[in-house]
Amino acid sequence: MTDVKSEKTNHTAAGWSRRDVLKATSVGAVSAATPMFFTQNAWAEEAIGNYPVKGSEVVLGFNVPQTGAYADEGADELRAYKLAVKHLNNGGGMLDTLKPSKLTGNGILGKKVTYVTGDTQTNADASRTSARRMIERDKVIMVTGGSSSGIAIAQQYLCNELGIIFMCGLTHSNDTTGKDKQRYGFRHFFNAHMTGKALSPVLSNEYGKDRRAFHLTADYSWGHTQQESMQEFTEKEGWSTEGNIMTPLKTTDFSQYLSQVLNSDADVLILNHYGANMVNSLTNAVNFGMRDMQKNGKNLEVVVPLYSRLMAKGAGSANIDGVLGTSGWNWALEDEGSKVFVKAFSDEYGFPPSQAAHTCYVQTLLYANACEMAGTFYPPEVIKALEDFEFTGAGNGPTLYRGSDHQCIKDILVMQGKSPSARTSDFDYLQIVDQVAAKTVDYDPAIFGGELGPYVPA
Repeated sequence: MTDVKSEKTNHTAAGWSRRDVLKATSVGAVSAATPMFFTQNAWAEEAIGNYPVKGSEVVLGFNVPQTGAYADEGADELRAYKLAVKHLNNGGGMLDTLKPSKLTGNGILGKKVTYVTGDTQTNADASRTSARRMIERDKVIMVTGGSSSGIAIAQQYLCNELGIIFMCGLTHSNDTTGKDKQRYGFRHFFNAHMTGKALSPVLSNEYGKDRRAFHLTADYSWGHTQQESMQEFTEKEGWSTEGNIMTPLKTTDFSQYLSQVLNSDADVLILNHYGANMVNSLTNAVNFGMRDMQKNGKNLEVVVPLYSRLMAKGAGSANIDGVLGTSGWNWALEDEGSKVFVKAFSDEYGFPPSQAAHTCYVQTLLYANACEMAGTFYPPEVIKALEDFEFTGAGNGPTLYRGSDHQCIKDILVMQGKSPSARTSDFDYLQIVDQVAAKTVDYDPAIFGGELGPYVPA
């Protein structure tokens, strides 16, 4: 693996940073004897992706699922992206809380921020086609979005190949910053391994150590790693695993799979499903009467490892009452960054943001801030500004954008569904049971393998 710190050191000469060079050249401080590396505009001559950016505007590409199983998340992501552009151009929102920050509300590096949108259709081929069109036709300098890990990974590979930074949207698979990590890809959202570490001790404390779990799992990258992580960490708590069934992403009726669960010795059903898949599988389970059953002398429990308010609303508060899972963020958090974001989003759209909206908004600001810190849109320098960047003011406490795998390490929320009588508003479906510290869910990135690759694409 490339040594990040040595590359960062070697990218400057004789202690000169890029800012030093630009400052010096602007006032004629660099003599004619200076090597070509230091001549003015030398950086602009090294074109990567859509760098250099020409004109007074810079274009961002928002590629989200506007159709398909994750369309609800995609719609909220798009709302957040548009709000981020508004704040980057005019100030407000988390520009007032993110620290350290060089964002001024005057665009990015003095250029007005504009955007184009695409529909991933929750389909890898469609997502790549849409992203490529943004890059080649619309000349975007950065692509972001997606609510499926398979889609995120597909776009991440494409962007890495074309020299365009990809700021992942909602993607939870271990693979995104594991075996499939890329130098040009960054993830703010947490992952399945972190869910397993955060949730399993809570499940053990709530339901006991002598439990038998049966998994229904979405049959793609995220579902696979979510199931593996939940099995690993629940078994460390003493649980056994009775079975696992892979379910196609387009499934709407899960009855045939639930019948197999009922015929097993399992007393816990773990639904490794997200979006409409989770809404449908949980609704099917409730209609089967599974939440009113007993197995092995215990109440049959249902667990949804990755939760969201949009999913809880879709399933209905009566169905999610008491169901445990994890979230990357929640609109009820009381830190200043979260409160500012919730107010701005609610003022704009009339309701609070989802965790998908939160991670996409933050990703956009983090990219813009990295450009400001680097003093350039030149991708290798922007990447280095993001790597090992520590920040606060964006929710979930102090956060590290880890340089070794481009994974954000931050606090994770354990959530529980509220009963209809416990809700206080039309958006109050989940309560925070625990905020698990970043140090608790941290892990050695080497366990998943993968290589980030070079700063300059081959």
